[in-house]
Amino acid sequence: MLAQRGTLLLWVPVFLAVGVSIWFALRVEPGAGAYWAAGLAAAFLLLLGLRAGDAVSPFFLACCLVLAGFLLAGARAHLVSAPVLGFRYYGPIEGRIVALDRSSSDKPRLTLDRVVLADMHPDRVPRKVRISLHGAQGFVVPEPGLTVILTGHLSSPSGPVEPGGFDFRRMVWFKSLGAVGYTRTPVLVLAPAEEGRAGLGVFRTRMALSEAIRSRVPGDAGGFAAAILAGDRSAMDHDVVEALRNSNMAHLLAISGLHMGLLTGVVFAGLRAILSLYPWLALRFAIKKIAAMAALAAGAGYLALSGGSVSTERALVMVAVMFGAVLLDRRAVSLRSVAIAATLLLCWSPEALFGPGFQMSFAATTGLVAVFGWLRDHPGVLARVPRWGMPALTVLISSAVAGAATAPFGAAHFNRIADYGLIANLFSVPVMGALVMPSAVVAAVMAPFGLEWIPLSVLRLGLEWILLVAETVSGWEGAVTHVVAPGRAVLPCLSLGVLVFLIWRGRGRFLGLAGVAVAGALWLTAERPPVLIADTGGLVGVMGPEGRTVSKPRGDGFSALTWLENDGDGADQATAAGRPGFVGPKGDRTTILDGGVSLRHLTGRGAVDRLQEGCGADIVVINTSVERLPRTGCRLVTPETLRRSGALAVWPEAEGVRILSVRDTEGARMWSP
Repeated sequence: MLAQRGTLLLWVPVFLAVGVSIWFALRVEPGAGAYWAAGLAAAFLLLLGLRAGDAVSPFFLACCLVLAGFLLAGARAHLVSAPVLGFRYYGPIEGRIVALDRSSSDKPRLTLDRVVLADMHPDRVPRKVRISLHGAQGFVVPEPGLTVILTGHLSSPSGPVEPGGFDFRRMVWFKSLGAVGYTRTPVLVLAPAEEGRAGLGVFRTRMALSEAIRSRVPGDAGGFAAAILAGDRSAMDHDVVEALRNSNMAHLLAISGLHMGLLTGVVFAGLRAILSLYPWLALRFAIKKIAAMAALAAGAGYLALSGGSVSTERALVMVAVMFGAVLLDRRAVSLRSVAIAATLLLCWSPEALFGPGFQMSFAATTGLVAVFGWLRDHPGVLARVPRWGMPALTVLISSAVAGAATAPFGAAHFNRIADYGLIANLFSVPVMGALVMPSAVVAAVMAPFGLEWIPLSVLRLGLEWILLVAETVSGWEGAVTHVVAPGRAVLPCLSLGVLVFLIWRGRGRFLGLAGVAVAGALWLTAERPPVLIADTGGLVGVMGPEGRTVSKPRGDGFSALTWLENDGDGADQATAAGRPGFVGPKGDRTTILDGGVSLRHLTGRGAVDRLQEGCGADIVVINTSVERLPRTGCRLVTPETLRRSGALAVWPEAEGVRILSVRDTEGARMWSP
C-alpha cells in the first residue's frame, strides 16, 4: 500500500462508482434510516482514514468513498423526483417546447414543460413530456419557447423489454420526464415563443446557430455541421447516422473530447501564435497562460451551445484541468486529470455512470492518456521514426487505442462491432482536425464581418469527405459484426481489471488481466432466454435453430428489435417472424418448447372467445384483458399480470418452466410503477 502513494487519487472515482452501482443495484428503495446510517458511517470512516497511518488509511478512505457514492446517487434521484403518469392518457395536451430531436423511427419529437392535461390536478401532471409527431404536420414550425396544444396519447415511460435489459424509465427519471407518447393530429400554436422564452436563452441560441449553419451548408453536410457545432441532430438523416455507426464514426457526432480538444487547441495555438508576433507583449506577459484562459472560455461557450451532454461535460472538465495545469506550470495531460474529471461528473450526475457516453468517453481518454504517457516515458520506442512520419503515426496510434478501448463498451450497448472502423477513422479523423474544426473557429471569427461563408465552404468539403468515407466503409461486405449482449457482470469486471492493470504499482497489477479474462469468459458463455414475452402481451419471441422467431411480423417493434439485437442477430422483425417455430393462423399462434411444453399466443379480436373454448397449451399469452378464466387449467399471462411483473423470460426445465420477470430483476424503485 505504501508503494501506491502518488496514484491513490486515481482510485477516487473508482470507489465512488462502486458506491453508485450499489445504490442502483438495490431492489428496494432505501429509507431515511439507511441514508443516516451511511452518512454516519462515512463520517466515521473518514475520521479513521485521517488519523490512521499511511499503510491503513487508504482502506478506510476507500470505504468512505463507496458510502459517499451511495449517498450521492440517492440524493440525486430524490432531487430530480417528479410526477410520473400512472395510466394511459388520451386527450388535449398543452406545453412549452424545451427540446427538439428525432425519434428512433426518424419522426420529429418535442419535449414539453409547463404541461397541462385535461382533468388532472397540477400536482399529478408530469414535469416534462415527450411527444413524437406523426401524421400530417407542418402547420407549426417548432421553436424554443413556443407554447403548443395538441391531442395525443401519453403513457408512463416503459421499463426493460426483457429481464436485465436497458431500463428506459430509469434513464428518463433523471431527466424529470414523466410521460412519453405521440400524436397524429396537427400541432397548433397556443402562445408565441416570445412569451415562453424565459430560461431558454441558450437553447434558442443553439437552434438559431443550427438554422444559420444549415442555411449556409446545405444537404447532409449541413445536418452534420449542426450536430457537431450546435449539438442539434434533428436534421440528421437516419441512413447517414446508421452509416456513421456501422463505420465506427458515430463518435464524430457526439460533441466529445475530440471536438473540444480540437476547438480549444486551435484557439490556444492560434492566439498564442498571434500574441507571439508582438515582442512587446511576448516579453512582458505570459502569453501562454493568456491563450490558455481564452481557450478555456471558448470551451465553456462550446459546452453551453452544444446542449451539455455527458461527453461534452467530461471534455470540458478535462480541458479545464489541462489548462489549469498550464496556468500552474504543471503537466497538463495525465491520468490525474482523467480521475478529477470522472470524480466531478460522478458527483454532479451519478446516473451517467451507466450511459454509453460516460463509459466510452472515459475508456477512450484513459486508454489514450495511458498509452501516450507510456510512450513519453519510453522515448526510445519511437526514436527511429522520422519527424515527418510522426503525425501519421500519432493518428494511427490514437485511432487504434481509442477504437480498442471503446470497442467492448460499444459492443455491449449497441450489439455491434464495426470491423473496418480503424480504416474509416484513419481517413476521417485527420480531416476533422485539419479542416473541419479550424474552419469552424475561423467562421466564428469572421461571422461579424459577413465572411463566414469562406471557411464554411472548407468545412463543408471536409464533412462531405467524412460522409463519403462512412458511406463507403459501411457498404463493404462484413462491415458490421453483431454480438450477443453481455451479462451485467461483464463490463464492471472488465473495467476493474483494466484499471487495476493501469493504476496499480507492482506485480499485483497483472491480477487485473485475470479480471479481463473472466469478463471475456462470461461474455463468450452468455446465454439468451429461450422465450421472451413483451410487457404488453402483444409479442412472443422463441429461440429456434435459425435464431429467434417472433409471433407476428408487425407490432411491438421496439421489443422485437431489441430482442434480436441482444441475441446478436441482425434480422428485422418481418424476417424473424418468417422463421420456423410458430404455427397456426394470425392471432392464434402456437409453438412447442424444449421438454414438450406448449405455448399459445392469442391476439386481436376474438382472442378472449378463443381462450374460453379452451387453453389448448400449457402456457397461454393473451394481449386482451380476461374477465373470466377458462375452465381448463393453464398458466395464463394477461396484460394485468404483465402490468405487475413487466416483460418475462421463460426457461423450459425438466419439472416445468422457470419464469423470470423484470420486477424480479429490477425490484421496486422510485422510477418503477
